Amino acid sequence: MTDDMPRIVRNLLRRLDRASLASALPGDGGSAWPYASLVLVTVDHDLAPILLLSDLAEHAKAIAADSRVSLLFDGTVGLDQPLTGPRVSLLGRAAKTGDERLKRRFLAHHPDAEMYAGFKDFNFYRVAPERAHLVGGFGKIRWLTLAELQPEPPPAALAESEPDIVAHMNADHADAVQLYAGKLLGLPAGDWKMTGIDAEGLDLRAGGQVARLPFDQPIATVSEACKALIALVATARST
Repeated sequence: MTDDMPRIVRNLLRRLDRASLASALPGDGGSAWPYASLVLVTVDHDLAPILLLSDLAEHAKAIAADSRVSLLFDGTVGLDQPLTGPRVSLLGRAAKTGDERLKRRFLAHHPDAEMYAGFKDFNFYRVAPERAHLVGGFGKIRWLTLAELQPEPPPAALAESEPDIVAHMNADHADAVQLYAGKLLGLPAGDWKMTGIDAEGLDLRAGGQVARLPFDQPIATVSEACKALIALVATARST
């Protein structure tokens, strides 16, 4: 076990925009079958996955019968030897949510979902995480409790101010966002947008590509967020 495992899990959950959702699909005679398929996901500041599911989806039917789910976040894409890469299975209980902040956060990360998010048969779900299983490569395997993954509550002020920070950066500092992607992450030129910011980093998207830029130190306030964003611009320009 290593002390950086909780950080590895948090980073993996936050940098991916999709996961494999497994639920217990009701069967004949009261039995249930494990059922897994691909879903779009956004992880909230407290590591709770946010989902948008149709009532017609098999997962929605399964969750209505049994709220227990598992989400596999796969960080092995592109590796020559996938089994050496990290993957996390997050276990929790899913429930429908009408929280407007969670809806905004999901749609900021998945703007195309705006087309169907308002349909009557679509609902947002919040998965209350309970524990996670990390396989970080050969010999790096560990179960982690929620308390281990996030020892301190996420800063509430930052979560509430997130939409304003993101909108401000995209509208008034689009050049800085391009610097984050190109200079600091080495990504190809594109119409990069900031989609989120949390205590440990910021999220970017250009079309179907997503990226994560971590901060050197965790932040907790809007003022600290501004300072961190400015410092990243300075670093990018000096690169």
